[in-house]
Amino acid sequence: MAPISSAEFGVRAEAIRLLLFDVDGVLTDGSVNVDANGVELKRFHIRDGAGLAYAQRAGLLTGVLSARSSGATTARANELHMAVIVQGVANKRIALEEILISHGLTAEEVAYMGDDLVDLPVMRMVGLSAAPADAVPEVAAIAHYVSWHSGGDGAVREFVEAVLKARGQWDDVVAHFN
Repeated sequence: MAPISSAEFGVRAEAIRLLLFDVDGVLTDGSVNVDANGVELKRFHIRDGAGLAYAQRAGLLTGVLSARSSGATTARANELHMAVIVQGVANKRIALEEILISHGLTAEEVAYMGDDLVDLPVMRMVGLSAAPADAVPEVAAIAHYVSWHSGGDGAVREFVEAVLKARGQWDDVVAHFN
């Protein structure tokens, strides 16, 4: 796998029903802030959240698949009305298989954005894979799409827009605001 042609991207994007994302390093910049009481804080980019809302408006499911568990992630995913919130998994491949079964999906109907080695098995399984600009080289090398933006800094929004444009749905998103 590696970046693919725009025609192939379009074919794969048409099949997508679920946009699934790693959290740390994709929806965030990878930083984990912990206060003196042990409360974890994360920074999420508002445009990434808006992009996820646009994807939902276009009829796509959205979700997170994270090896770490975090209350901040749960709160943000709930705020964004994500259909899939899976955290604290040791093996993301097995977790993806469970998501597919529980949502009646095939791997080809899932797009996934990851940034680190733990994401490689999922990226190899799904129909469309993506990575933020600052992903580790091994992940960027197999991603179908590599964002110009870093994790936590608009990479998710960029990927969502690319998928919606390839599906011919972006103009409808924009028209909603005119």
